[in-house]
Amino acid sequence: MERQAGEGFYTVRGYQLLEQHDAHLTSSLEDYLEMIYRRMLLDGHVRVNALAEWLNVKPSSVSKMLGKLAQLGLVEYKKYGVISLTEQGEEIGKYLLWRHDTVRQFLSLLSSGTKQDSLTEAELLEHDFSRATMERLALLNEFLKEQEEAFQEYINRYKRP
Repeated sequence: MERQAGEGFYTVRGYQLLEQHDAHLTSSLEDYLEMIYRRMLLDGHVRVNALAEWLNVKPSSVSKMLGKLAQLGLVEYKKYGVISLTEQGEEIGKYLLWRHDTVRQFLSLLSSGTKQDSLTEAELLEHDFSRATMERLALLNEFLKEQEEAFQEYINRYKRP
């Protein structure tokens, strides 16, 4: 089970930072942090109006959440300026994106619905898994990919009509 570069997130520091902020990070704050990290990877920068559009919320909601993330030391931003992640924010954002991708990949492997269904389900489920469970789920994903033929045979044999 060889991992590809960039797959998974296993640094101790990242987990420590996430644990430190667990008590303060709501599901909504996690979603904002994950999206900021995701878009920074794609575009190199993030602005309030763009983030509002991507998350389907009002810019005033984004500003409020950015204030909370800034108080936690996870983002830096100035009104009408570019949003940037602190080192801690980047570490946690990386973990949150990995967690999202791991849950979504698992749901896709199950082929339980459309691509949009797996996205919606991943958004609902991802906030409730422990880090230990996420590690196991990532391993299960690797196993299911390696044993794809046997897995499909098993599904076909036991699926309900």
